[in-house]
Amino acid sequence: MLKFLVIEDERNLSDSIADMLRRLGKVEQVFNGEDGLYQAEKGVYDLIILDLMLPGLDGFTILNELRRKKINTPVLILSAKDSLEDKVRAFKDGTDDYLTKPFHREELMLRVKALLKRSMGIEESNVIENGNLKINLNNHVVTYEDRIIQLQGKEFDLLLYLVQNKDVIVTKEQIFDRIWGFDSSTSITVVEVYMSNLRKQLKKQNVPNMIRTLRNVGYIWENPSED
Repeated sequence: MLKFLVIEDERNLSDSIADMLRRLGKVEQVFNGEDGLYQAEKGVYDLIILDLMLPGLDGFTILNELRRKKINTPVLILSAKDSLEDKVRAFKDGTDDYLTKPFHREELMLRVKALLKRSMGIEESNVIENGNLKINLNNHVVTYEDRIIQLQGKEFDLLLYLVQNKDVIVTKEQIFDRIWGFDSSTSITVVEVYMSNLRKQLKKQNVPNMIRTLRNVGYIWENPSED
């Protein structure tokens, strides 16, 4: 399931945006700059909707802090600031898109979907490809060199999350939050269990070992070297 963070102090607007995004996944809302930066740093999101004029920390400060800490979650700025200077500054600071208020709902959704496709590597057919590995988001079928890999529920979610974040270290805590959720009654050790199961299923179909364990840190999906 996709996860979104909306950092917007106008509550009616925030609720309206959240209602739209819930068609695509789970949405968390915060209403001031400090809470926004805290959530953006500790959470695992597919997209952040960020207002510039916020109580406390402003949107520029939040964006700068995220990029300084190498948090590359796509950011879509929504702002009443419509000057060229503000837009240029935002893009230089690392935003992925900028939409001025007021805006049409349809345009917001189109921009959100475009950012998701670009950041997640989703083709028009709704298939993510990583070499000979294909992940179909419509029917949850995974194939390697056209051989079907049998994955159950959260095994599929785990593979998808790793591939979407290839070459990026993800911690057990990030995986647990993304796939099971903070409010889950299960233990974080479930991550190791499912990781082991996923590796076994991939090995059965002769998929090269692309999941590397970094002791006491987390995991990383690395494509084999072509050298």
